[in-house]
Amino acid sequence: MERTTVAVVGGGPAGMVFALLMARAGVRVTVLEKHGDFLRDFRGDTVHASTLTLLDELGLGPSFAEVPHQLVDRGQVMTDRGLVTMADLRRLPGPHKHIAFVPQWDFLDLLADAGKREPSFELRMNAEFTGVTRAGGRVTGVRYRTPDGTAELAADLVVAADGRSSSVRAEVGLPVREFGAPMDVWWFRLPRHGGEVGTGLGRFTRGEALVLIPRGEYYQCAYLIRKGADRRLRAEGVEAFRARVAGLVPWLADRTATIGSLDDVKLLDVKLDRLRRWHAEGVLCIGDAAHAMSPIGGVGINLAVQDAVAAARILAAPARRGRLTGRVLAKVRRRRWFPTVVTQAFQRRIQDSFLKPTLAGERAGVGGGLPGPVVLLQRLPWLQAIPAYLVAIGLRPEHAPDFARRAPEKITRS
Repeated sequence: MERTTVAVVGGGPAGMVFALLMARAGVRVTVLEKHGDFLRDFRGDTVHASTLTLLDELGLGPSFAEVPHQLVDRGQVMTDRGLVTMADLRRLPGPHKHIAFVPQWDFLDLLADAGKREPSFELRMNAEFTGVTRAGGRVTGVRYRTPDGTAELAADLVVAADGRSSSVRAEVGLPVREFGAPMDVWWFRLPRHGGEVGTGLGRFTRGEALVLIPRGEYYQCAYLIRKGADRRLRAEGVEAFRARVAGLVPWLADRTATIGSLDDVKLLDVKLDRLRRWHAEGVLCIGDAAHAMSPIGGVGINLAVQDAVAAARILAAPARRGRLTGRVLAKVRRRRWFPTVVTQAFQRRIQDSFLKPTLAGERAGVGGGLPGPVVLLQRLPWLQAIPAYLVAIGLRPEHAPDFARRAPEKITRS
């Protein structure tokens, strides 16, 4: 049986950031990613201000600058009352007064290329997790499947970074607290013409909501639907959906024909939950595997990356000494519990006070359909720095530990 010190299941943002930092600490780490590449649409494509700062600290700022991306410095939506600004990132402290939209595969490729420069880092693609190995009540490694067959990898620690439907989490049986969500999301693309708005517009009206994320030559579109309505809406057909989109945002009407069929529309089953305990003996969950976030504010990736940084800082030295005990693993949850709970409470509040009544066709709050807090943000624009900070930086931003910091340099893409 092959052996590593840390086996990371899942090559998403949390898994790749954690693996890179652990490798820079001299810890032998192996990432198992079930796909053959990172090219998958409709993943979280937001790189937040705090993550941009982290990339600078890791010496990866110049390399990230070479990756095609769009910078957004305000969060705005179109309502029946007109255009409203929810968050003004220009008021943020620090050098990055914006968030970046970048294809997630480019971001992950950048992290993979940086990892490959570390002798203790290994990334195995086409390696699908199938189960854990145990001995004496402790997880001792993983089983996985490749095109060549099945294999086992022994490890001092297995880190579950495999998302909101974590197979590792299910295998270990860690208890989950679920909060529910009033909506699901349909993801699709529409062309974006040169010179069009690039600040992240959306449209919220009675019974419907659409968010547009600028992505160079196209918009990544999120059409919010009531929870469980996917089958009913698909039965209406693609023409009905095109009409819905054009009715919400009339200036998109000339390009809805690019939605060839509802096969072009992908469902995100929105979940909002968190583990009561993030670890078992020999296993730690981080990111969405520990706490599935709603897409509200696009904060899921930010929290996942910050989990990864905190976990690496806490675990690097014990991993080198072979002392990854349950007591040590519990420190990660204690470090990240407060920002997780408060952010989820914020998302639940928005769901209940704004999105749920909007999708139900009711008027929410005051001000002709706008909730009271949104009205206040328009009257006192300086308050827009608060949601900007919560989204783009977070309640407990994590910075690169000293062992992971490097001088700025451009890394040649493989």
